[in-house]
Order: sequence, then C-alpha cells, then structure tokens
Amino acid sequence: MKTKLIKTLLSPLLIAGLLLAPLPGLSGSSVEAASFTSKAVASPAKQLQVIVDGKKLSLSAAAYAEKGVTFVPMRDIFTALGASVTWESKTQTIIGRKGNLSISLKVGKKEAVINSKTVKLDAPAVVRKGVTFVPVRFISESLRATVKWDSAVNAVRITSQEAAEQAEYEKWLEQQKNLPKFTSEELVDKFDESVVMIMTNRAQGSGVVIGSNLILTNHHVIVDAASATALTINGDELKIAGVVNYDENADLAIIKTEKPINISSVEIGYGLNSFKGGKVVAIGSPLGVQNTVSDGLISNITYENGIRYIQTSAPIDHGSSGGALFNEYGELIGITTLGYSGTNAHLNFAVSVIHAANLRSEATGEQIAGAKFLPSSLPETLVGAPLTDIEKLLKEQYSSLVTTEGEAGFTNWEAKRDSSGWLVLTADIDPLFYMYYGPETAQELRMWAINIGYEFHSMLPDDKIQLVISFQRDYGFEPRGFAADEVTPLGGDKWRVRYPVIDMQLKDELYIKVRD
Repeated sequence: MKTKLIKTLLSPLLIAGLLLAPLPGLSGSSVEAASFTSKAVASPAKQLQVIVDGKKLSLSAAAYAEKGVTFVPMRDIFTALGASVTWESKTQTIIGRKGNLSISLKVGKKEAVINSKTVKLDAPAVVRKGVTFVPVRFISESLRATVKWDSAVNAVRITSQEAAEQAEYEKWLEQQKNLPKFTSEELVDKFDESVVMIMTNRAQGSGVVIGSNLILTNHHVIVDAASATALTINGDELKIAGVVNYDENADLAIIKTEKPINISSVEIGYGLNSFKGGKVVAIGSPLGVQNTVSDGLISNITYENGIRYIQTSAPIDHGSSGGALFNEYGELIGITTLGYSGTNAHLNFAVSVIHAANLRSEATGEQIAGAKFLPSSLPETLVGAPLTDIEKLLKEQYSSLVTTEGEAGFTNWEAKRDSSGWLVLTADIDPLFYMYYGPETAQELRMWAINIGYEFHSMLPDDKIQLVISFQRDYGFEPRGFAADEVTPLGGDKWRVRYPVIDMQLKDELYIKVRD
C-alpha cells in the first residue's frame, strides 16, 4: 500500500458531528412556525432581542412578535446562520441556501419549500416599511439550529448547528481527561475471548465479535470463501452462515454465525481516541497462532482513497488480518489489515473502526437474515475445461500482485499439459520489479504461488500442478554470472537472460522454491 499523508487528525467539527446525536429532521407535510406564545411579545420596558451563538444580533430593523410568532429581517437571520439569501422582487420570493439545504418562501403565503418538499407555516413572511421579515423559529430550525425563549432578557436564543457541534466537541475533550487507562494485561483480560480465529476453505484470518451472531473481519479474509468457521479461545467452533455487509474499498466485512456466539461483543465506536504516539494492543491469529497479543504505538494516521488507516508498531503477520487493535482506554480503534515485511520499522496498518461503524449502521435486518457467502471470482471446478479457458482465468485473476513494495505484474500466461500428465502453468514476472524488489518480496511471492497452487488444486483435485514464474530481459551486452542455459544470444549484440524465479509443484504434497 502506498500511503499518502493527507492529514493527521479528524477535524474537530467532524468529530463533533459524529459525537452529536442527529438533530431532528423536518418530517411530515407541515412545520410549525414557532409560536413563542405570549412570552415572545416584547414588553414596553424591554426591546425584543435575538441572540445567535451567545452574541446579540445587530438587526437592520427591530424584531417584533405578533400572535405568538417572532419575526426578524430575513437577510439578518440567514446571514447570521451562515446561509446565503436571495430576494426575487417580482415574485416576492425568498430563497436561502446553506450546503445541501434550500429554503424558499413567498411573502404572504403560509407555506414554504425545503429541498423540493412543501411544508406549512403558522405565519407567512411579510414586508413592513420596505423590510422583509420572516418567522425566526422556522428559518432557524430549517437551517438545523435550535431555538429557545429567554424570558429574563426578553430574547430569542438561537444556537447554530456548528456552535452545538463545537460545544459537544469541547465537552468530549473534557471527558477524555478523566478516562481510565488500562494495562496490556487488563485489555487482554477484557477482550481476548471476543477475538476469534477464522478458517475458510481458502484462507485463515481473525475476527472481532460485535454482536450476538456477528463478527467483523477483513473483506479479503472472506472473499471467494464458500465455507468458514470461527474458532473461539474456549474451543468452540462456530459455523459461518455468510456475509451480512461488506466494503471492499475499506477491506471490511461483517459475517454472521449460524448459532449465537455467547461471548461478550466489542462495542463499535468511531475510534476518536486515536492519536499519534498513543499506546495500542493488537489481538489476532498471525500464522494461525490463535489470539496472539502484541503491543506498540500509533506510529501515524494516514488516509488513502478515502480510507483512514492507523499505522502501528504492534507486530502483526499473515493471519492477523481482521484482528483487533485496542487503545489504552479500552476502545476498539482499528481492524488489523496489512503490514510491510522485510523491514525493522514495524510498518503495520489497521483500518480505522470509523468505517466499521458505518458498515454496521448500514446493515439491515434483511441483510442479517439473508446472510450468504459472496459469489466466488473462481469457478467451482476446471475439470474438463480446455487449456484456453485456464489461460483466460490466469490472465484475469493472476496478472498482478500488490506487495509491500508495489505492484508486481505477470504476463505471457500459458497453460500446457506435458508428456507426464502435469498441468504446467507459466508466466513472466515484471523484470524491473523483480530486480529491484525480488529479495524484499520473496516471502510474499512464495505465499502468492502457494495460494495459486491450492486454488487450482481445489478446482482440479486429481491433477499434478506445476507453476513456473520466470524472469526474462534482453540486454545489449552479454551478462555475466549466470548459468550457461540462462543466457541466450539473439544476434546483433543482443542477449536474453531467462531463468525460473518460482517453481511450485503440488499434488498431495507441496514443493516450492523461490529464487531471490
């Protein structure tokens, strides 16, 4: 994965928007235009005031109350709440806009249009002495602000959505100062049984229990699987019924067990307590070693293609995919997904749990009830298939491999059967990639070849299968240091270097050799 640091923290307003409960939307065919009742009638001693986000609003004309409805100059209230406003004099129409909101109302008419939806008003907009007045509660609440009457100062108090979110964010920040911290041992004691190992007919990974029969894991763990089992540390084996919801871009999936899990589930929040330098604990099953615990720091927070990644120094490996990353406050903040091999820098990454929260909230009861495995990108069998079909499959499914050093390409796929009955699959690796990154990606190339072997073995169980990936490049000089059969003269001062990089052979047992 090529990560590009776009920003290091979620913006305060975005955090507040996640923390703040959704404000009531406009529903139904009518919106009450705000009756402050008799309280809103200005007393002779006190001028009626309008206060927005704690500051008295300077009005171009005095606000007034009539039949329990408070009116203010249109331009003043729209501007104060961050909206633009247009006055169409010919039709006496007011049009206000803010973000994806559009509000339209006509002078003298007791109805308005909000985002193409007609709503009724208690009182219409009016023109007085050349000034256009609008009902303050209707406009404010349409712009997602809250409105209260303050009898002590004879004022309408309005709190904008932005101010409410900022206040909620500041409240949240204050709460974080008093959050208890957990040791690694305490975190393991609290969450170890809630992390499971997942075995599919094609792969092994990890998962986090998030419901009575729901498990969160990586999409790449469950994709192409036709069957799967979740193994708990208590020795229970839970058969997976299928996939409830998934996000291929975020590499996340929610899967369902056929029977209740009967262990504590982990709460999915937004992972907002994810700060560079914070302590974390990872729990997963690297290389099939169930519920292995490692700890480290949040090394960085990066974004790529709209996905938030938490970089951590906590060690992970193949099989850790879908495992849990907890912060020291006992919050799930990420799902361990990938790491760089061949480095001492512990460059490992987890997808932020914020994407899992979205995935869970979008899952419907119908999706949960109808959970099923995703359609496989591979056929169930290749028995009897012509070699041309096998070659087509190789080109479609195995033309590239995304490694920790970039993308390796594979071309010139061929499928042949030799005189001994072996199915021989051959291709050439991108020579520049191999020269630059061959040694660093040898283990990844090895696992890729093994996976191909087992996938073809499942589709052709009675065949002897050999996969040969070769390096080939032409030079304008005779290269030295190669075996005699690895350098071929082409004439015209041209020589070709060709030799096998991967040789994988499989029937009932596996043999593999990777040249690095």
